[in-house]
Amino acid sequence: MKHLIDIHSHILPGVDDGSPDCQTSMRMLKRAAEDGISAMILTPHNKPGHRHRHFSEMVSKVEKLREMAAEENIETELYIGSEVYYRSGILEKIGHDRAGTLAGSRYVLLEFNPLEEYEYIRNGMYSLLMDGYYPVLAHVERYQNVCARRHGIEDLIDMGCYMQVNAVSITGKSGLKTKGMTRNMLKQGQVHFVATDAHDLRKRPPCLSDCADFIRKKYGGDYSKKLFCDNPLQVIRDKVIDL
Repeated sequence: MKHLIDIHSHILPGVDDGSPDCQTSMRMLKRAAEDGISAMILTPHNKPGHRHRHFSEMVSKVEKLREMAAEENIETELYIGSEVYYRSGILEKIGHDRAGTLAGSRYVLLEFNPLEEYEYIRNGMYSLLMDGYYPVLAHVERYQNVCARRHGIEDLIDMGCYMQVNAVSITGKSGLKTKGMTRNMLKQGQVHFVATDAHDLRKRPPCLSDCADFIRKKYGGDYSKKLFCDNPLQVIRDKVIDL
């Protein structure tokens, strides 16, 4: 499957626990292009203790990476964003050169502590909705108190939130329990985005094609296209995705 779009990656060099340098970033971009990924939103952590840089510096780094990719004839389009760790005062930071929405849209990739209580996660996402943003819950499969709660994911979706899962979770590289959980979410239609969450070339590589092919064979081409192409494109275009 070609023309895949990845909305969650840590390829920007030297800004978080993802790519440590430009050379690694270039290798990751080459791998992504070979895998059929035509566009990526670079989402460095916006999280205390993660060497977070000012958003304007992130923009400059993305521009430099674009130039390096062009020199290597890598045609994957690059957009800037952030994986925003929810905390007090985050609403004031988003959109004010401190925390980036996804590709300049109203979509915000939101992260929480994996052990956080359900009500805290729900209230955090609701606060973004009330401020006019479209919250995307990053790697929802990690939040025990969301996944274990009866109708927990469904209630968040009904509220207006979007769910993102990692490709390696679906393919089984994150364990059997996580594989079963994410595949059940797919079956229930509770997934809106599948992303790489790429940090390196081995454990979490910038690859989506195997997962996209699995979903195409298991659930149909239209569903696969929606998760890997149509919905991510709506984010880049800042258009509302029907829930």
